[in-house]
Amino acid sequence: MNAWLVLGMAIVAEVIGTSALKASEGFTRLVPSVVVVLGYAVAFYGLSLVLKTLPVGIAYAVWSGLGIVLITLVAFVMYGQKIDLPGLIGMGLIVAGVVVLNAFSKAAAH
Repeated sequence: MNAWLVLGMAIVAEVIGTSALKASEGFTRLVPSVVVVLGYAVAFYGLSLVLKTLPVGIAYAVWSGLGIVLITLVAFVMYGQKIDLPGLIGMGLIVAGVVVLNAFSKAAAH
């Protein structure tokens, strides 16, 4: 399977786990707690598969950059979290950094 596709699925699983972490209320609610454990298990298993093909620095940069953006969107929709202009600019810079790293850095080649 394509490493980038697996990385995308791992990122989504991590975002699901992180979203459920808030809903678990400190692991006091069973269903969200189970979703946290399963989400993180799938996420880290997927990341472990990706690291057979992609350099760890590249994989983690994409993981963290996209994870930040996605979890912020989920927090906005599910929990009403607001983000201000500096926050949006900061996330834009993170995404821009991931794009530059993947598009122009020789480190991205494996």
